[in-house]
Amino acid sequence: MDTMTRNDTTVEELTALVAQQRAARITEGPVSAAVRQDRLQRAINMLVKHRDAICAAANADFGNRPKAVTMMMDLMGAITSLKDCRKNVARWMKPRKARGVMPFSLFGAKGWVEYHPKGTVGILGTWNYPIYTTIAPLAYVLAAGNRAVIKPSELNPRTAQVLAMAVTEFFDPAEVAVVNGGIELGQAFSAQHFDHLVLTGGTAVAKAVMRNAAEHLVPLTLELGGKSPVVVSRSADLAMACERIMIGKGTNSGQLCVNADYVYVPTEKLEDFIASLRKSYDRLYPGSYADNPDWVSVISDRHCVRVDGYVTEAAARGARIETFGGPYEGAKQRRLPLRLVIDPAEDTAIMRNEIFGPALVVLTYDRLGAAIDAINARPRPLALYYFGKDEAEQRHLLDHTISGGVTLNDIAMHPALEDAPFGGIGDSGMGHYHGHEGFLEFSHARTVYKAGWFDPRRTFGLLPPYSKKLEAMMEKAIKP
Repeated sequence: MDTMTRNDTTVEELTALVAQQRAARITEGPVSAAVRQDRLQRAINMLVKHRDAICAAANADFGNRPKAVTMMMDLMGAITSLKDCRKNVARWMKPRKARGVMPFSLFGAKGWVEYHPKGTVGILGTWNYPIYTTIAPLAYVLAAGNRAVIKPSELNPRTAQVLAMAVTEFFDPAEVAVVNGGIELGQAFSAQHFDHLVLTGGTAVAKAVMRNAAEHLVPLTLELGGKSPVVVSRSADLAMACERIMIGKGTNSGQLCVNADYVYVPTEKLEDFIASLRKSYDRLYPGSYADNPDWVSVISDRHCVRVDGYVTEAAARGARIETFGGPYEGAKQRRLPLRLVIDPAEDTAIMRNEIFGPALVVLTYDRLGAAIDAINARPRPLALYYFGKDEAEQRHLLDHTISGGVTLNDIAMHPALEDAPFGGIGDSGMGHYHGHEGFLEFSHARTVYKAGWFDPRRTFGLLPPYSKKLEAMMEKAIKP
């Protein structure tokens, strides 16, 4: 299947589908834990049944993507979220008691917070992990009792079509539906009257989505990535740091939102760092980058040109380039080698844009404070990484930087904490999913107050006409 044969959804069909789901949600009334668990279980069953078709489609969309990558990162990641929600949703749903209001609570008044479904949630996935970025948020959307319309990326037409067919088999379209189409449908999608909208993507797309969502004041969850820095301390085990940086950077050939984008290395350790990183690369991906079956292709020719352009410009302006996986021979079946871009100029494209591919900037520092200042001068990243054994230095870095999440002495492991929130801040996004925070993200926390058997306001002089005694009582109560 290619983009010419994809079964596209019209804008009119999309609008009717959203209206159908919103009406079904109102008619449904309360959504029990059993109903939510059933929907979550069906999503799990769906992925299990169609795993081979999904892996084959992802491989075809990328050009080369090992089945193990799709199984581990897309399918297992999504299933883990679904199972976590299935296990905890009944507990998460329980109302929370609120503290009473004096003196009303003396006479039976009480309050509580209920967690209600928001309604219909739109999910805009992205191409790097087309199943995870649609189904992982869906887990928390369903746990919160909502319905969902999913729009996969048009860059994965085969995977998107398999997902659409699988969802149709396991869900009524009034519960969960997939719509497919190009840029026009994507623009119309973010303009729909959803009750919440989730986007995984880039900053430019997020700004357009926010503008469209503002028309209906649709609340947003944005997971946007960004240039995530790595700081390698003088106290670090260099071989271990390079091994783990390479494991992270090699994942999906760098096409991962929380991947290492640039690394700060002590000036005197630069050559050792390059040599150790090369050794780790050769161990993980032996032979030519064009032939290694585990080296994932770049998603499209356009993205190959983009990454190539970053490296070429930096080299032309004096940056040193180190190529791994054999000599550079251009894109081979959309496979690019990993290239280190060492100390590029600050105003080059590779320093201004998220790389999102097989290239890594290496910067040197003499004083850690200077590296921290430079990190803080750039937009807030989705992830921050530190390698080292110096606890005071580690604490200083955590206290003097801002990022979405942090992994210490490894790369991209904090998103694996299923019961901890995952999300960005500032340019790297807003909102969270994963764990209890994911359930709260897609729930409306509705406060309920129930009056007691007696209203004490007149007895306590709290009603007009107001007296000097009340004023004195208020004066006494208003204090630091």
